[in-house]
Parts: sequence; C-alpha cells; structure tokens
Amino acid sequence: MKVLFKLALRNILGAGLRTWLNVGALSFGFVIVIWMQGLYEGMLQQMITASVDADYGGGQYWHEAYDPYDPLSLEDAHAKPSAQLQQEINNGQATPILLVSGSVFPHGRAQPAVLRGIDPAQDIINIPASSLRGNEIIPVMIGQRMARDSNLNIGDTVTIRWRDVDGTFDATDIEIVHIMETIVPGLDFGQLWLPIEDLRKMIGTPGESTFIITRKHYTKPNINTPGFEFRDLDFLLADERAIYQSKQIGGSIMYIILLSMGLLAIFDTQVLAIFRRRKEIGTLMALGMNRFQVVSLFTIEGSLHGLLALLVGSIWGIPLMAYTSIIGITFPPEMIEGFGMALGATMYTSYAPSVYGITLMILMLSVIVVSFLPARRISKMKATDAIRGKTQ
Repeated sequence: MKVLFKLALRNILGAGLRTWLNVGALSFGFVIVIWMQGLYEGMLQQMITASVDADYGGGQYWHEAYDPYDPLSLEDAHAKPSAQLQQEINNGQATPILLVSGSVFPHGRAQPAVLRGIDPAQDIINIPASSLRGNEIIPVMIGQRMARDSNLNIGDTVTIRWRDVDGTFDATDIEIVHIMETIVPGLDFGQLWLPIEDLRKMIGTPGESTFIITRKHYTKPNINTPGFEFRDLDFLLADERAIYQSKQIGGSIMYIILLSMGLLAIFDTQVLAIFRRRKEIGTLMALGMNRFQVVSLFTIEGSLHGLLALLVGSIWGIPLMAYTSIIGITFPPEMIEGFGMALGATMYTSYAPSVYGITLMILMLSVIVVSFLPARRISKMKATDAIRGKTQ
C-alpha cells in the first residue's frame, strides 16, 4: 500500500495544473460549506443570547390566557400572581410584565402599539428600565426602530389611548424619556415601555401581570402558581431554533452545489485518466499488479485530491474563519432588520469541533466514493486489451 501511495502521489503531482485546478475547486467547496455552517451556528447563538438576556431570562410564567401571537388575548391575559410566585418577585428572582393593547398618536396619526409595563428597579433582563423613574408626565421608553418609524425623539410628548378592564377607552399624554438599543425586534417594533405601576393604574388592575420573567439560570421551585404556567427556555426558544433549521435547509442547497463542483471535477479527471492511461494500466497488470491494486491506485489518486484540498483549504480557510469569529461580518442595518430576527449588524461565526469533524469525514468519504466509481471499470479490463488501447 505504501508503494501505491507513493506512485499515486507522483502521478497527481505530475499532472501539474490539472491537479491544482481540481484541488482549488474542491478546497473552495470544503471551506465554504464549513464556513456557512459556522455562520448559521453563530446566528443561532446570537439570537439565543439576545433573546435570553433581553426577554426570556431563565424562563417565564405566562398567564393561562396569554398568546403572544394573538393581540386580542391581551385583554384578558392578566392576573395577580400567587403568594408564592409574588415571593419570587420580592426576592429578586423574577420581574413582572404587563401587556396592554393600545394606540399612539405621533404627529396626529394613529398607530397601533403595545403598552408594556415593567418595574423600573428590575435587573432581571438587560432592558434599561431605570430610565422610567421620576417624571411628572408618565415616562415612556421606546426602541430605535419604533422611534424612527414614529419620528419620535427624547423629550417629545405624545398621546396614547387604551381600554381599561371595564371596556372604557381612555387617553393621556406621555413623554419619551429614553430611546433604547435592542436587536430583539419583538421588544422594539410597536412597543411602548411604561412603569408597570402607572400602567396598572391606567387600566385598573392593581398587582396584576401578563407574564413574569425569571432570572437567568433560574431553577423552577415547587411552588403553587394558579393562573400562570411556567415556560422554560426550550419552549421559548422554539422559534429561534425553527428559524435556524430553515436556514440550514436552504443552505444545504448551496452545500450540494459547491461540493458537486469539486466532486464533478475529480470524477471527470478519473474518467479521463482511465481513458488516457489504458496502456499504462495494461502494463501494470502485465508486470504482476492485480486488478484490486490497480483500482486502489486510481482510488488513492482521487482521494489525494481531497487531502490536498484540505491542506490548501486550511491555508486560506482557517484565517477566514478566525477573522469572522473574532472580527465578525458587518451587514447594512436595513438588511438585518429585513430578517425579522434578533441579530445585530455584525455577525460572528461559531464552530463546534465535533460537528465539523463529522462534516469533514463526510466530505472526504464523498471524495473517496467519487474516486472509486470510475476506477471500478478497470476491474473489467483485460491486460492485453488495455495494452492495445482498448477499454473493454
């Protein structure tokens, strides 16, 4: 086998430019496949981190009527937490959130909005709620996207309208006191953040909440929570993981195209080599090399293209992956907002050694199989026919 390997290596290096063109095409496919997987993994990690830090915490207790996909459910989705759940809030392990459907009237036009009550003293999630403290007019915080769409700035006074628990519409003026930066779209678009006690007074629901966010790494205790149901991170992050899987499926098409380019080049090279080297094959057989050894020789030659592709790909691929992992890739903010996901303008790739080790094994196995398939034809050749230039 050592002799076959040396002979195969000499043959592919002797092929010159044709070999390096195949290696280049294959290395491009290898690197891009792994890099794209790292990009999708990095997107998932960024979405999870941003959502957990700014919204999910360690899990949430939802009111039994609350449905985040149904704005009409907010009318009835609020209640007082149980004494034990209230104790978790008092102990600093959770913070309540109250959601109310309403409208805001920036510059004389009506715009639907969700009034989102939060405790200004909370430190459970990284929302700058402390900016809502101490103001004569009800202070409100909005996100950058909301500020841009509504043309609102800090210090602006605007009217909001809502309906209280008795079904009566009411309105008041509020003041924009802070414009926050967040990459979580659901906390920005159409959201007005108010002190939760002010919002409770506005709709007449003292002490009530829509859901309660627990601190990160929260361990659910055995407490009684009538009217509320605990939603863990597996449940809350289902949408983010579904998005990740859909992106992976779409990326698989690109994987197949890129890998097929390199594999097709190797396949064509093997077929052409067998056609052009008929006399060489016959001579090797006549000198005593059996058919298995000749097939192995051509299979090793094809497989060496894969090994060289890994080497060449490592030379230019590792710096690329390191750069995108540390520095990241910056996209125009407008493009990122169009995704509708919790992604920042700069994305970072993330690589799991076990996953990419398996990926490389699959890629190399594909190269070996593609190298072997044309070489099977040699097993049907007769030495005398091969020497005369015949393939059958």
